[in-house]
Amino acid sequence: MLIHFNKHNYILLASLAVLFRLILLVAIPELSQDFYRFIWDGRLLLKGFNVYISTPNSFITSGQIPIAQAQLLIDGMGALSAGNHTNYPPLNQLCFMLAGMGAGNSILGSVMIMRILIILADIGTLYIGTKLLIKFHLPVHRIFFYMLNPLIIIELTGNLHFESLMVFFLVLSIYFLQIDRWKLSAFVFSLAISVKLIPLLFIPLLYKKLGAQKWVMYSSIVALVTTLSFMPFLSIDFLQHYTQTVGLWFQKFEFNASVYYLIRELSYCFRGYNEIALIGPALAIVVLVFTLTAGILNGNKHFLGLLGNMIMVLSVYFLCATTVHPWYIATPLFLSIFLSYRFIAVWSFAVVLSYSAYTSTGFYENGWFIALEYVLVYGTLFYEIYHKKKSYFSLVHRVK
Repeated sequence: MLIHFNKHNYILLASLAVLFRLILLVAIPELSQDFYRFIWDGRLLLKGFNVYISTPNSFITSGQIPIAQAQLLIDGMGALSAGNHTNYPPLNQLCFMLAGMGAGNSILGSVMIMRILIILADIGTLYIGTKLLIKFHLPVHRIFFYMLNPLIIIELTGNLHFESLMVFFLVLSIYFLQIDRWKLSAFVFSLAISVKLIPLLFIPLLYKKLGAQKWVMYSSIVALVTTLSFMPFLSIDFLQHYTQTVGLWFQKFEFNASVYYLIRELSYCFRGYNEIALIGPALAIVVLVFTLTAGILNGNKHFLGLLGNMIMVLSVYFLCATTVHPWYIATPLFLSIFLSYRFIAVWSFAVVLSYSAYTSTGFYENGWFIALEYVLVYGTLFYEIYHKKKSYFSLVHRVK
């Protein structure tokens, strides 16, 4: 309603987007425990430790208390996080370290510094996203379908998820690519990966846009810069622990899934137990094949076609994933502002149903809530695929 009645008042909508984030500046996150792990990793880095080598629990069991408020942070982050190695890439870790440097032993101070970084990233996304909309000859008010989305404000600014920083680097990379500064685009794209690994899925999609020679050079820059960002942490233990930790998302963790839950129920019927160790990697292969296939589509030559395929690759990835937290929707939601598809916006509403799993008596996922969420998502997706093809392709061919 805000956007509908004020679509020509950019200053008002931008001011509200910033104001709604500043309201949360001094709030301790209530819907996520992850910030305790962020603070733990940041303080550990400041002490000179390699955060990828040891789990928080291993410090406690060995009797080594490396940082202040260690037990408080471990209790806050929960048993799952405390028992596993960190999976946050280096640039994300730098943000955690900055929070530790600026706040000392203050948990609220660390939260505020991380939140300021996230708000600044969102302001950057607002600025660059608006420039892209203008270049694509699209209404600039569309940026506020991302900036004013309650899920984005609550999950990223409120609960301190750094998808905001990754989205900023991703949109900046797309902008540089659009103005034909592809080397700078590759460098910034590497920064996005160094915040969250998810942009790696987009590398195959750039093949048609760049052409074979440029694509190889672009990918080489991305690989080099990303590797350099990990260099301070490289060791045999790092490689072993990090690959194992990333693998857990396909072989152990389960939350708010769709396709995976259906296959899991079938495995219970025919095998009598949960075969996530087989189903998770098998679905990952499906996503890989889909991504590589999408990479050879001619639609990727046009920017809006490329963005549309990015949305589809991410959607297939999340729909096949064993774990889908609400804040994961941030990236496809931003990309969707350039296209006529709105099923991602519906998902940003429906995904909140996943919070029904957290009750006063413990964690329990209600299958009916999960089913309702994905009925809304799949229903909207199929409707738009079959009834809005013309509007989609008209957008794709407007910008080449």
